[in-house]
Amino acid sequence: MFRIRLPRPAALVAAGGIGACIATVAVPSAYAVSPTPADTCTARPADKNSEAPLSCLGVTASLDRLPAIGERTTLTVAVTAQTDVKRAGLSLQLPPALRIVDRDSALAAPTTDAFGQRTSRTLALTPGTRTVKLKVEAVAAGPAQIQADISDIDRPDPRRAGHASVELTIGKDKGSTAKGMSVTKADAAPADATAGGPTAHDRPVRPGAAAPAAPSTPPQAAAPGKRYAPVCVSGTLRNRFQSSEGGSWNRKADRDLPVSNANVTLWGRATAGGGTQKLATGLTGNGDGTFNLCYTPSASVTSQVWAEFQTQAGSMWSVVDGYNRRYATTSNALSNVSGNKSLGTVYANSGQSRAWHAFDTLNKLWWDRGSTSTCWTSNQRDGRCTPITVQWYPGSQDGTYWTNRDDKVHLADSDPDSGHTTVHEAGHSLMGKLYDGWWPNVTNCSPHYINRTSSTTCGWTEGFADAVAFHTFKDTVMTWGNGSSMELGNDRGTRGMDWGDACEARVATALVDLWSQVDGGWTKSNTMMSRERQSTFREYFLTDRPAYGLDSGSKARNILYGHTIQY
Repeated sequence: MFRIRLPRPAALVAAGGIGACIATVAVPSAYAVSPTPADTCTARPADKNSEAPLSCLGVTASLDRLPAIGERTTLTVAVTAQTDVKRAGLSLQLPPALRIVDRDSALAAPTTDAFGQRTSRTLALTPGTRTVKLKVEAVAAGPAQIQADISDIDRPDPRRAGHASVELTIGKDKGSTAKGMSVTKADAAPADATAGGPTAHDRPVRPGAAAPAAPSTPPQAAAPGKRYAPVCVSGTLRNRFQSSEGGSWNRKADRDLPVSNANVTLWGRATAGGGTQKLATGLTGNGDGTFNLCYTPSASVTSQVWAEFQTQAGSMWSVVDGYNRRYATTSNALSNVSGNKSLGTVYANSGQSRAWHAFDTLNKLWWDRGSTSTCWTSNQRDGRCTPITVQWYPGSQDGTYWTNRDDKVHLADSDPDSGHTTVHEAGHSLMGKLYDGWWPNVTNCSPHYINRTSSTTCGWTEGFADAVAFHTFKDTVMTWGNGSSMELGNDRGTRGMDWGDACEARVATALVDLWSQVDGGWTKSNTMMSRERQSTFREYFLTDRPAYGLDSGSKARNILYGHTIQY
């Protein structure tokens, strides 16, 4: 259970069912809301080694053949229910490389945007399996992912939801299409023409492609002692992705945002046949994704210059694939460069959009981490920081959890669509760093439910991770990768939520109110946690806060009382 599993080549048939469970050192998602009526639900992903827990709803998706460009195939989606669901939402998404040409009449008319085509329908489910078929046509070559989601619309809960994914790489000729998709190293996605982009004389080409003839003189070797003025190449890195924040079960919110603090390397070739050289390195700008990298050329004209962006922020956090490789997007190349140039807007490769979304989400946590050092926590110092690492890849069934064995967040296929899910799991890693690798003996946490009683140790560790997400996003909402969400703000009159410090939602909301209304932020609390270790919220509040000089008096107790916690 504690080994690192590397993904096998993606299967043509995918299945999914999502929930929440916990092991001694594997801390999964907190996003189970309440127990389902059936205790014997067994829907799970097809991968027998998956850590994903059981659900009462499952979905599979399969193609009857692998289509090349111009060929058609049948997509079969099967929904399995192990309990009654009055309103189940089935959502299907095809990539731009595939197009729906015929569909089940009960499915909504497809809508099309930059992410491909979507269709959906609602169903009343009873125990059993139902299938939906669509005819699809391949219209473009390259990596493609088909996704299917089923969820209980009225009871948003990962234990009443399932996700399926089919990955393939579409070829141009019959028989050339293959299972699986590789997007770890990829070219940038096409960008719209933008003001300030490359001019006609700077027309970008693929790195390694033959450069067009220079508009003026050819590359010239530097004369002995001759120095050329520095050349600067600028631009902006952005990412188009789908977000559960602001979305719904059948349509997530489309986002187009800059990517902050990504490692960027400027590469080039001095001559058309010359070797590749590293010219400069840096980070994209915080908040705007801009970059401006300068180098001193060895000749009057540099044959080719391009930028490569990786899902790593310095050495503080990164997103890796199933083989621990960082994702890289490479821009087009500028040809025959002399003087300052702009690459304009570079968009992260579309197949990597979830990796970049998870990466940029961690940027939000970084700038709100509550540390007095330049590391994630105050007990770590410069030169001895430990990073947060997220592992994700298209179609992943290895999630959703964090483990202190490798201090790595494991996200399943659609998890990065929810910033709350990403930060919740990173919150476990943050607690592990605050505790310098120590972890409480957590009991009765498998499964656990965000609004139900588990144990005081489970309520503390899961409640803290929930609070990290609430603090980062300035809300009390939980979102899931399928676009569903639930408001968890509460008081003593809130219905459908258990009382006390064994309920993680109560602990989470009490924490964020203590931080905002008593402590003036969470830095002092986090610093205290880096010096004292707690197994329960009671220990945190009654023993360590007073010892560290944080208020546990009447105002603080009234906050707890409002969230049904009374000591």
